[in-house]
Amino acid sequence: MIVQSTRFGELDVPDGQILDFPQGVLGFPAEKRFALMEYKTDSPFYLLQSLADADLTFLMINPFAFFNDYEFAMDDALMAEIGVTADNPPSVFNIATVKDKIENMTVNLAGPVLVNLRDRKAAQWVIEKTVFPTKYALFPATAGGK
Repeated sequence: MIVQSTRFGELDVPDGQILDFPQGVLGFPAEKRFALMEYKTDSPFYLLQSLADADLTFLMINPFAFFNDYEFAMDDALMAEIGVTADNPPSVFNIATVKDKIENMTVNLAGPVLVNLRDRKAAQWVIEKTVFPTKYALFPATAGGK
């Protein structure tokens, strides 16, 4: 499928990388279909490009590449909605924000994106009563130029 992106131009995305978000993404409830792409081969970074809005691209990370202890209980109803089971566990991503420099990147650890890669369904979920912040400095040693 050819996908238009303001940042990356015309992208040829295999159908297996197209995801349906039944509830949309937080802040963008009308955006239901996205392309999930690796930023670079073997990179912990991914792109989530809206199929309907060429201007809407999220940078995401594989949290387990950065955090060994990142775990949380998943909502059963949400998991059922996107087809996640014990035999089909989700892939987990977190949305990152880069305001000015890559060194100041923050990651939303309280709102993971859960993806059923087999059935290509996904959801962003807000973890209730969590110690995880919505703006965690991914590179704290370099934040602020230090």
